[in-house]
Amino acid sequence: MKFELLHPADQLVMIMQRIYGNGMTTTSGGNLSILDDNGDIWITPAGIDKGSLASQDIVLVKPDGSTVGPHKPSSELPFHAMIYQKRPDIKAVLHAHSPALIAFSIVRKIPDTRLIPNARLICGEIGMAEFALPGSRQLGQNIAAVFESGINTVILENHGIVVGEENLFKAFMSFETLDFCARLEIEARRLGTPKALSDKNIEISRKKQHVVLNEFIPKKHSSLERAARREMCGLIHRAYDHRLFTSTQGTFSQRLDGNSFIITPYGLDRKYLLEEDLVRIENGWKEAGKTPSRSVLLHSRIYEKHPHINSVVIAHPPNIMAFAVTDAVFETKTIPESYVLLRNVPKLPFGSTFMQPEMVADVFSKDTPIAIVENDCVIVTGSSLINAFDRLEVAEFSARALISTRTIGDVVNIDSEKIEAIDRAFNH
Repeated sequence: MKFELLHPADQLVMIMQRIYGNGMTTTSGGNLSILDDNGDIWITPAGIDKGSLASQDIVLVKPDGSTVGPHKPSSELPFHAMIYQKRPDIKAVLHAHSPALIAFSIVRKIPDTRLIPNARLICGEIGMAEFALPGSRQLGQNIAAVFESGINTVILENHGIVVGEENLFKAFMSFETLDFCARLEIEARRLGTPKALSDKNIEISRKKQHVVLNEFIPKKHSSLERAARREMCGLIHRAYDHRLFTSTQGTFSQRLDGNSFIITPYGLDRKYLLEEDLVRIENGWKEAGKTPSRSVLLHSRIYEKHPHINSVVIAHPPNIMAFAVTDAVFETKTIPESYVLLRNVPKLPFGSTFMQPEMVADVFSKDTPIAIVENDCVIVTGSSLINAFDRLEVAEFSARALISTRTIGDVVNIDSEKIEAIDRAFNH
């Protein structure tokens, strides 16, 4: 889907549906706008349910201040207009009230974007604007002043967040990424002290390159491949809807035979990924005209070394990632489902996925189907797509439960005698 070719009103509705659907704003909260090439501002209306917003609800504000549409424009129009005046490079503005970012606005702190790679690159420097009455000219001036300094993402004291970018999807991606960082830091602090990446590690990650592969043009697509593409897209969409993936982060792959597999592409929106977007890898060559995930070499090495593995998922869900950014140990002997599906969960050093793929591939076995990589990701393997996805969900649910125990009592693991009984029952 070419998002940039959609009408501004359709873009606003689509992104607001995602924000509201992900619980990142309320029925009456938040507003979005797009500055058209002719100087018109398309903006979400005041007082209209964000859960049922339609393109005909969007308000067009002309350069002279007159409006076109059945509703009044958002009461926050003043700060949208001021941002556009101060920053001619900005063509879209997003304002929302996600609970995690509201928490940071209330304590007047900025989320740490150095806990995982790429977040700082996506979000850039984060500013903070002084509190003022919502909808007031003073609030607009406070926000626009921070944008005028060159900052694109601003937390509003005791209010929410504003992001301005060259297009609406890029603004959403920055917002979604910063919200993820906020949720991750909150969960990590319940476990211990989060460890940020060093400048050196961030630079190493920034320089991570795409794997250079020769290209081939597929002559045919078997029914096995077509079924795998359909199933993979369905699970990718589900992973996004369950907030296991973000719009551009999260990778699936599925073995087709001994030397070929399909994998998610680099940088495309996971929410709307299509079957034709997936990339086939054949004997170390890639499908022509497509860019596979930069973790493609790791997936390839895992399949080469482990015939029992037919699917690999790399993801960054916030609860399991809280263990990746702290010294806390992820314990699986807490409930039978966690132990049976996850078994041993080692923690690997940052950078190993792309600097030492052979070493990382060697870690996996039938008793070690999943691994956490410090400040980076969780890698999950499975006998099938649904098996790997199930393990990812169980890992995230188990992590959430373990974090929750910190507020109610001490963890009591299943004892060794009961573990042996589980092993016998499930043929381990």
